[in-house]
Amino acid sequence: MTRRITIGIFVGGQGTRMGGVAKGLLRVPDGTETLIERLLRQCARAAPEARLFLVGQAAPYAALSLPELADTPAGIGPIGGLRALLLRALEDGSELALALACDLPFLDEGVISTLLEATGAARVPFVEGRLQPLAAAYAPSKTLAAVDRSLALGKHALMSALDQLGSDLERIEFDAERAQTLRDWDTPEDIP
Repeated sequence: MTRRITIGIFVGGQGTRMGGVAKGLLRVPDGTETLIERLLRQCARAAPEARLFLVGQAAPYAALSLPELADTPAGIGPIGGLRALLLRALEDGSELALALACDLPFLDEGVISTLLEATGAARVPFVEGRLQPLAAAYAPSKTLAAVDRSLALGKHALMSALDQLGSDLERIEFDAERAQTLRDWDTPEDIP
């Protein structure tokens, strides 16, 4: 039986370190498509039945004609986007919500499939001593409760919400080769 999945691609960042560019519209190294086009293709391969949404201020991506989710609440960073995605996943009756940053030029179908094997409240890659919350799969109701506890404490960092999950958070270790698939493009220096 196939799991019901809701995918959110986070596009709401300001891209200030990239000079205000919508990072998902940058072109992959071979120039054949944009980062977001590639990411959409990889998601379609790994989870063809998933419902897909753009999360955050998506105006630069209007040509994609994808449904959008506004941060809930707005103005508090990615945790507001994660909360909106989790609420939508619950509304859709999804067992998993997959949160992906739009600036992951190397993320592939295999890694996405690995994330979707989640059995706990969250399955989050642990790379170079850091959790990667915007390349992770979440059980909507459990994670929403953690996000709401974090917000009630006045904490707006995604790491704070992950801390609220305690032992129900599944860290997945990636070897060096697989860790490269999670390299994002935050500054012009990151682009090959």
